[in-house]
Amino acid sequence: MNLIAGLRVLGACALLAVAANGAFAAKFTDRQRTRIEEPRPAGVPSDARLVASGAVIGKIDIVTRNIFDLSDPRDDVLLFRLANRLHVRTRHSTIRAQLLFATGQKYRPRLLAETERNLRALPFIYDAHVVPVRYSHGKVEVAVVTRDVWTLSPGVNYSRTGGTNNSSFELSDSNFLGRGKSLDFQHGHDVDRSSNTLEWSDPNVFGSRWTDALAYADSSDGRRRALDVAHPFYSLETRWSVSASAQRYQRAVSRYAYGNIGDQFADSEVSYALSGGVSAGLVRGWTRRWLAGAQYDRNDFLVDPTTSLPARVLPASQTLAYPFVGFELIQDDYRKTGDLNQIGRTEDLFFGLQAGVTVGYSARAFGANRSAIVVSGNMRKGFQLDPRQQLFASADFQSRVEHGRARNLIADAAARYYWRWLPEWVLYAGLSGTATDALDPQSQLTIGGDSGLRGYPLRYEAGSSKALVTIEQRFYTDWFPFRLVRVGGAIFADAGRAWGPAIIGGNRPGMLEDVGFGLRLGNTRSGLGNVVHVDFAFPLNAPPGVSRFQVLVQTMQSF
Repeated sequence: MNLIAGLRVLGACALLAVAANGAFAAKFTDRQRTRIEEPRPAGVPSDARLVASGAVIGKIDIVTRNIFDLSDPRDDVLLFRLANRLHVRTRHSTIRAQLLFATGQKYRPRLLAETERNLRALPFIYDAHVVPVRYSHGKVEVAVVTRDVWTLSPGVNYSRTGGTNNSSFELSDSNFLGRGKSLDFQHGHDVDRSSNTLEWSDPNVFGSRWTDALAYADSSDGRRRALDVAHPFYSLETRWSVSASAQRYQRAVSRYAYGNIGDQFADSEVSYALSGGVSAGLVRGWTRRWLAGAQYDRNDFLVDPTTSLPARVLPASQTLAYPFVGFELIQDDYRKTGDLNQIGRTEDLFFGLQAGVTVGYSARAFGANRSAIVVSGNMRKGFQLDPRQQLFASADFQSRVEHGRARNLIADAAARYYWRWLPEWVLYAGLSGTATDALDPQSQLTIGGDSGLRGYPLRYEAGSSKALVTIEQRFYTDWFPFRLVRVGGAIFADAGRAWGPAIIGGNRPGMLEDVGFGLRLGNTRSGLGNVVHVDFAFPLNAPPGVSRFQVLVQTMQSF
């Protein structure tokens, strides 16, 4: 059975879904979303008139709504009242620290829109709305309304991808005491290691724009210690940034052959980075940033004494130390939508152009063990093809140039297409690919159940290049069981492969294809992951030893 046959199966499933749609829609007609809708009062002038009049920001009202709206009889039940009572609501000071405007400043609608996007990006905020609500005597009163999600997570997590189980016990809070801080302890087991992890992050240290993050992990294959302190570009109008980070990481590196570990070795990594940037802010719809800094990366590769699959040849130790300069360009073009990558959430889509490049020079004089030009770059762009169709493209690359030749060159490109051909049906198509040249031996390029080929084991094929195409019919419903999760579904087909010489393993099976269907549970009340995926995938040309179907359970940030 080839991909064409699989697409026929996909089409047949779509026709069956069309036939069932009427009965399904009739049964589940709860149209109300939990998104915040705070309408602009009719008496408030338009943004253009407010700007033309020279209006300034007056009073700023901050309203932090709880997880459940008890004014709605459907939410006013004992369990939800208890959850609201136990939940520590986000403090007004936490929200105020995110505002890009202040009382007495000129009214600028663009800053209200960017503040709204920034608030929605926080893990403890379900939705946000920033709107002028009153105008009098040259002053604009602004309301900032947010809705919290449940952020305290004591429990057991489980996921399954590529035939491999991952599990963890976790105690975390991404909005510690309502102050926006994140504290996480986790004991987990995945395909690579068992580990105990403690992490802390603060997006607004002492109410400022400074951030910090600390991490400590004690794992079955080593330890990780990391520290990061930064004053980031928190807005398109931010004029400067600075960042310092340090990390020490000891771990086992596994290289795979047809879904099984082929060999292992130990990697002792040390890295330090110091960087900064300056910008003139947003000028005529564009932000330009000039970057500079210094980076130190050392990797020592050793025999792993705990493995029965030692590498026959260890990669050579590598130290890169280099100053670098860079440039970034961002176009201010964002638009709001919903039911695209989420279910029942407001989504902020980027349709502008973003591009950046950095160039550094690693030399022995700086402590490196090799001389090299280190270069990286990225680009992304969105296209609104018509009111119902969008296309998003991205590309990035990195490489070193040593003795006139590119080393460890990695180039990625991807395109994502969306067509809303029915109000609650979206056809999605994704195409991605990676090409490499002279890849460092400690790295491996693989494709499998963990990277989009849902019907196959994880890290199944290896090579120097890979490509993946996915076609997915997504269904969004208004079914809101227990008023906790939004329900959606998908039927899909995947095809991809790796090719070219591999450091270990290979790609003898050639093109890999699968079809399947899945359930999507949009998490509207919790900050513990946005969409739960339950997928059943069927490989179409499975080689011997590959199961005839795969069950995947995982929590992801998108549909």
